[in-house]
Amino acid sequence: MSVLVFAETSEGKYKKSSFEVTSYGKKVAEQLGTHLVVVTINSKEPNQLGTYGAEKVLNITNQSLETFQSKTYANIIKQAAEKENAQVVILESSSNGLYMAPMVAVNLNAGYASNVVSLPSSTSPFIVKRKAFSSKAFNNSEITTAAKVLALAKNSFGVFENQVTATIEEFSPSISESGLHSETIEKTSGKVTIADADIVVSGGRGLKGPENWGMIEDLASVLGAATACSKPVSDLGWRPHSEHVGQTGKPVASNLYIAIGISGAIQHLAGINSSKVKVVINTDSEAPFFKAADYGIVGDAFEVVPKLIEKLKEFKANNA
Repeated sequence: MSVLVFAETSEGKYKKSSFEVTSYGKKVAEQLGTHLVVVTINSKEPNQLGTYGAEKVLNITNQSLETFQSKTYANIIKQAAEKENAQVVILESSSNGLYMAPMVAVNLNAGYASNVVSLPSSTSPFIVKRKAFSSKAFNNSEITTAAKVLALAKNSFGVFENQVTATIEEFSPSISESGLHSETIEKTSGKVTIADADIVVSGGRGLKGPENWGMIEDLASVLGAATACSKPVSDLGWRPHSEHVGQTGKPVASNLYIAIGISGAIQHLAGINSSKVKVVINTDSEAPFFKAADYGIVGDAFEVVPKLIEKLKEFKANNA
């Protein structure tokens, strides 16, 4: 018996969320009195996972798997779970993970809990705490099947070192044929991505036009943050749709989310509600975002943000 984690890679490198899900898997394995196995695809440094408790790494090297395909990946995870007699399979609640997890659960005839935020409160019966209603509430879900699939919500558990010497085993599962083929993949480069960012600086229609977006980028640069935007901004073509956050865009679970000139429609709040600290800058004191914010500044972004950038640069210079 074991606990199996799938650790995602991007161009052969692990994201922070991969170390988080590995840290979480190690603690679940300890609760169950078993060991942790991690399966990973095209990783350049699979031994890194030993830092976070992976006693064994099933390392798959196959160039045909460079492009994510949910059905193919789900079948691979099924084979790894059966090989290692995994009682619990854990994935990230990333875009890829959310596509795969239900397929993995069907493949293994397993119960599935998404958006898990903490360790099981009980292993017999098996009960986990999950986010519900667009992160506005929590529920405790009991999984009664023999096999269990969990998807861990990003930034909900943390990254914890638990150094072990990982045994690296080359794994060659059978690769199922897919009817989907990617012709081109476009990627941004040189910027912090929303998925990886601990800090996100987001702008809305209050910026009045795309020509003023440099202010958002300057603040993000000082903070080492990713840039994002509200749905109206992407709809107007001011920013690419890849930066749209909200219920119909990308979910954000950063440590710090700064909203500038965003009123806070319910769909936007639902997508960023998992962020730990929310800061709002808006001229409208009645903007809905202020009710959800931890900190708020009622003021003109064109006056507030440049002063904020100036103070942050001074702080960095004095503490260099």
